[in-house]
Amino acid sequence: RGSDVDASLHYLGRLIEAGDLDSIGRRLVVIAYEDIGLANPQAGPRAIAAVEAAERIGFPEARIPLSVAVTELALSPKSNSAYKALDAALSDIRNGKSGDVPSHLKDSHYKGASELGRGLEYKYPHNYDNAWVDQQYLPDKIKKRTYYEPKTTGKFEQALNQVLQKIKK
Repeated sequence: RGSDVDASLHYLGRLIEAGDLDSIGRRLVVIAYEDIGLANPQAGPRAIAAVEAAERIGFPEARIPLSVAVTELALSPKSNSAYKALDAALSDIRNGKSGDVPSHLKDSHYKGASELGRGLEYKYPHNYDNAWVDQQYLPDKIKKRTYYEPKTTGKFEQALNQVLQKIKK
């Protein structure tokens, strides 16, 4: 978690000696998504694959895929921006800070929908350059709310931030 690969391997060794494969697997997957996240999004699937391999082969060889995963996770750039953004959205929802879905985004695939004003004036993003169109997606009450605040510690999230900045112009 703290990017100290030697400490990470040491504590992995302690957990291996305790025979606690379930805790190891859970922690590796959580670290991959909570601490690394969008800075290195492939760390998540690779951590899961390492845990599954370890479970399949068992100890003592389970240490091999686990050591690979721990080394990658320790040395990966870190970002918690995605789950922090969701936590902010959940907080707004739980505290009554949401509002109605804009009418143009509501389902219009049923009889009488247009009479209710649903789906009218919806702009299909794929009909526009770069599959993006400027239209309101959040409810009126929070239409200016920003949840996602990118970190630029990894190349993948840097690329996402470039897209976000282009859209915001």
